[in-house]
Amino acid sequence: MTSPHETAKIVTAGRDVAAPAAEIFELIADPSQQPRWDGNANLAEAPSGQRVRAVGDTFVMTLTGGAVRENHVVEFVEGRLIAWRPSEPGQPQPGHLWRWELEPIDDAHTRVTHTYDWTRLTDEKRLPRAQATTPDKLQASIDRLAEVAEAR
Repeated sequence: MTSPHETAKIVTAGRDVAAPAAEIFELIADPSQQPRWDGNANLAEAPSGQRVRAVGDTFVMTLTGGAVRENHVVEFVEGRLIAWRPSEPGQPQPGHLWRWELEPIDDAHTRVTHTYDWTRLTDEKRLPRAQATTPDKLQASIDRLAEVAEAR
């Protein structure tokens, strides 16, 4: 538990979504779909054909400011779990992690949990942005993801 003067370094949000886990997972595991549901207007585009299938995969994403991120998949269970550590192309990973966990409730409903973990962040230039990543920012992406998934 963090004190009011301390920033949590693992931030989580979640909700139940009225869509099957497999459909939601496709929207996350295919980087070209991510800008459709990004709730923080941070992701501009990703080339198609980068569907994540295993730990060790990488995918490239262009941010709205024009910067490019190379994302290294470090956790993966098809249809259930995906997590990656972003970095600038060809550079060491600064240590933060984005994770999506899907837990089927039944055939048509899924519990979606989104986590941002910056406990291993080493790049001090990124600290203000990490500190600004609050549960409501994660919730915004979950809510947009739910809109897209539930409309399918």
